[in-house]
Amino acid sequence: MTVIPRPSDLAGEPVAADSCAPCNAHEDGEGSVQVQMDPRLHIDGAKVFSVYGKGGIGKSTTSSNLSVAFSKLGKRVLQIGCDPKHDSTFTLTKCLVPTVIDVLESVNFHSEELRVEDFVYEGYNGVMCVEAGGPPAGTGCGGYVVGQTVKLLKEHHLLDDTDVVVFDVLGDVVCGGFAAPLQHADQALIVTANDFDSIFAMNRIAAAIQAKAKNYKVRLGGVIANRSAATDEIDRFNARTGMRTLAHIRDLDVVRKSRLKKATLFEMDPTPEVVAVQNEYLQLAETLWAGVEPLTPTPLKDREIFDLLGYD
Repeated sequence: MTVIPRPSDLAGEPVAADSCAPCNAHEDGEGSVQVQMDPRLHIDGAKVFSVYGKGGIGKSTTSSNLSVAFSKLGKRVLQIGCDPKHDSTFTLTKCLVPTVIDVLESVNFHSEELRVEDFVYEGYNGVMCVEAGGPPAGTGCGGYVVGQTVKLLKEHHLLDDTDVVVFDVLGDVVCGGFAAPLQHADQALIVTANDFDSIFAMNRIAAAIQAKAKNYKVRLGGVIANRSAATDEIDRFNARTGMRTLAHIRDLDVVRKSRLKKATLFEMDPTPEVVAVQNEYLQLAETLWAGVEPLTPTPLKDREIFDLLGYD
């Protein structure tokens, strides 16, 4: 039987209100029962982005290609996968690397016994890769896993020389634990397709980001339209809520093929189609590095989305 230790065991300290226990409502948004990260675990120096979106929308593909684009600009990049599926960095490393939880379990959660190479792997073009993983289903909170991952990175000084950190977070946000990367991020990006379900999820994610922004530095950066020939539905939603599209990655078969080849788009044959999508990612990386004005959108009520985009 796999035993996941209590948060106090992971941190080596008693459970405290500022690290592991649920927040008071006023600390993290009215009515919140989310966990609050230990304030000592802030990521300083690097620009930190969290990538969210509906499950299966292509967040990992987007995150990995964005990470490579940053590296092509000469930035030192760290990508952190935050999904028990631990396939965020698959195209970067060409394999499923062990998760932080895997390696911690192997040393009975004595983190001082770990070496950097036990949980950090170098991917394509020098992108450093970490898979946080998650507890077995129904046994714990993913937020603790994210916190422990950042703790390990800080203990080994891996964030000292990093320019960009990209958190790739699992699908639809329903749990405070997997909203934990928002407590470290400067900006959150939402990946969506030009369809109702993706936009519905985007609306809820935007609301979660707005709630976190009341007490953390994270702000909403914008939308990445993915797997979409058109963006008319996204445009209507943006106009209504105050969102904006930062990049448009079209529905290209070469994206599917790159996943099958365990490769990023920057490793594919440079056809005009591939070069065009590479340039889109490079432009996105340049825009984000230069800095985008943070958004303060007004998310819609569920009924309002149906009225705006719903079915007849």
